[in-house]
Amino acid sequence: MKKIRVLIVDDHHIVRMGLMTIINDQLGMEVVGEAGNATDALREVERLKPDVVLMDIRLPGESGIEAASQIAKRFPHSKVVMLTSFADDSMIFRAISAGAVGYVLKQVEDEELLRAVTVAARGEAALDPSVTSKLIARMREAEHKGDEDAFRDLSERELDVLNLVAKGKTNPEIAKSLNLSDRTVGNYVSTILQKLHLTNRIELATYAVEHHLSDRLAKE
Repeated sequence: MKKIRVLIVDDHHIVRMGLMTIINDQLGMEVVGEAGNATDALREVERLKPDVVLMDIRLPGESGIEAASQIAKRFPHSKVVMLTSFADDSMIFRAISAGAVGYVLKQVEDEELLRAVTVAARGEAALDPSVTSKLIARMREAEHKGDEDAFRDLSERELDVLNLVAKGKTNPEIAKSLNLSDRTVGNYVSTILQKLHLTNRIELATYAVEHHLSDRLAKE
């Protein structure tokens, strides 16, 4: 059976030795290398091509999050699992956004750590249960903020016009619905296209749907 090859990255030698002992005790895993900072970690990933990089989120110099981003871009085969002493919402979000597939706390039992390594080696998400709900909430918050920002330059009337465009209404139909002239509606559509940097009605409709405009208007 092919073993899961693990690189350990932590600036504390005693931590690296402890992790090495836990992992090497498993029949299906082996530690192939270690590093104490991000620079050495990147060099070792390139040299050893490990399946999983178990990396402390806080490293001297360049952080583990920055290293995770570079590993995800340059060595996609090597999956990064962040290891840290505390659950920090912003750190979790940044680590996953950077390309880490997992995030576990140093306080977890050996079995949970090994499970995270196994799951990460398969390319699946390996998140500590205590932080999963926080991550989901943070991502939903970011998504909502993105939807709000998507329409920040449009007036309320322009939003009404865009909503009807997204529903497939023609300019005369929009004019009748909003009690406007056809020419005025045409001017609104042109202005919306300019503000959103789009080129046609199909792109407008797609943009409105992607950013949940109808949901926003329903709440107002």
